[in-house]
Amino acid sequence: MAQRQADILIAGGGSIGLSLAAAFADALGPDARIVIVDKESAQPAQGDDPRAYAIAAASQRLVASLEAWDDVAAHAEPVTSIDISDSSLGDAFRPRLLGYDNRVDDEVATYIVSEQALRGALLRAVAKRPGITLAAGSRIARVVLESGRAALELETGEVFVAPLLVAADGRGSMVRKAAGIKTIDWDYGQTGIVTTVGLVKPHGGCAVQHFLPAGPFAILPLPGNRACITWSETTARAREILAMDEAGFRRELEARFSARLGDIDSIGARASWPLKMHLARSFVAHRVALAGDAAHGVHPLAGQGLNLGLRDVAALVEVIADAARLGLDIGDISTLERYERWRRTDSVMSAFAFDALNRLFSNDSTVLRTIRNAGLGVVDRMPQLKDILVKEAAGLTGDVPRLLRGLPV
Repeated sequence: MAQRQADILIAGGGSIGLSLAAAFADALGPDARIVIVDKESAQPAQGDDPRAYAIAAASQRLVASLEAWDDVAAHAEPVTSIDISDSSLGDAFRPRLLGYDNRVDDEVATYIVSEQALRGALLRAVAKRPGITLAAGSRIARVVLESGRAALELETGEVFVAPLLVAADGRGSMVRKAAGIKTIDWDYGQTGIVTTVGLVKPHGGCAVQHFLPAGPFAILPLPGNRACITWSETTARAREILAMDEAGFRRELEARFSARLGDIDSIGARASWPLKMHLARSFVAHRVALAGDAAHGVHPLAGQGLNLGLRDVAALVEVIADAARLGLDIGDISTLERYERWRRTDSVMSAFAFDALNRLFSNDSTVLRTIRNAGLGVVDRMPQLKDILVKEAAGLTGDVPRLLRGLPV
C-alpha cells in the first residue's frame, strides 16, 4: 500500500492527542496535514462513564482557543471553593483545616468536566478542521524512525510518514518504547476508585479533599447537583470494595463522605485503575516528542494530570510553529530540545511534589498528623499564601505558553 505523507503524526486520540491536532492545525495553517492514529473509535465513550477531569483556568483558555469550550461549558461545574481535612476513617468529626476561595482575579481557577463531554467536544473541534485526518479504530503495527522521517505502519497495511511524530498514546506508549526512551517508575501500592453520586443537599460548587490514612478522598462538584468521587485505597482493600454489592459499596462510600454535603441520593457506575508514577528520562528523541501520559504519569490527588498534559500541548505547538516559520526542520532534535527544556522541569517538580504529598498524608502517624494539621492551620490563616496556591493550581505562574494565556500562536 502506498505511503501517505503528512506534516505531523500523532499517536493517540485521547484529549491530549485531539488538542494537539486542533492546535497544530490552527498554528500551522489550512495547508498543514496532520494525522491522528488511535485504536479507539471516533466516538466518545457511551454509557455511565464516571471519569471526570479538573480543568485549570489556563487549560480552559486553551480549550476555548480551539473553539471547543462552548460545547464543554454546559457540562462543566465551576469549583468556587475548596475545603481540606485530615482525619482517620473512624473519626466522628472531621474539622475543616484549610478552606479557600477558588478564584483568581474574579476568574474561576478550576472546572470539573466529565471525560465524555471533553473528548466529545474535542472530536467535534477536530472534525471542523479539514487538514486533520483521524485514523480511528486503527492499531499501530510498527513504528519506524529514520534520520529524515518517522512512519507509522498500521495493522490495516496503511503507512503514514511525517518529519515529526508526537507520542500521545498514554502510559504504555508504543512510540516512546520505539524511540528507546526509558522511564523512571514506581508503584504506590494503591488503587484509584471513581464513581459519580447524586446529592440531596446543593454542593454550591465546593470541592472537598479528605486526607485519610489509605490515601486521599476527593469530592468534586458536577452539574445537576452531582459529584465525582475519586479515592485512593490500598490495592488489597480496593479490590474488596470494588467486589461489594451496591449496599456494601454505599456503606464504604458514606463512611468517607463529608457530612457537610448531606446525604447521597444515588450512586453511579464504578471504575478503578492502579496508581503508579512514571517519568520519561527524556521528553524528545530525533523525530519524536512525548506529550501527556506518554511523558509523565502523576498521582491524581491534586487532579493535575490532564493539566500537565495540556501544558505540554501548548508548549509543543508554540515551539513547532516558531520553527516552521523560520523554515527549520520541525522533527530535528535541536528543534525539539527547546520543548524539553520548557516542559521537563515543571513536570519533574510536579510529579515529585504530588508524590511527597501523597506519602505525607497517606498514613496514620499521630506525630505526622499533628504536624500536618498545624501546617494546614497556618496556611489557612495566610490569605496571601492561599492566593499564591490558587494561582499556581490555575496554571497561571511561570513561563506560560501563549495558548494557556488565551493568545493565538
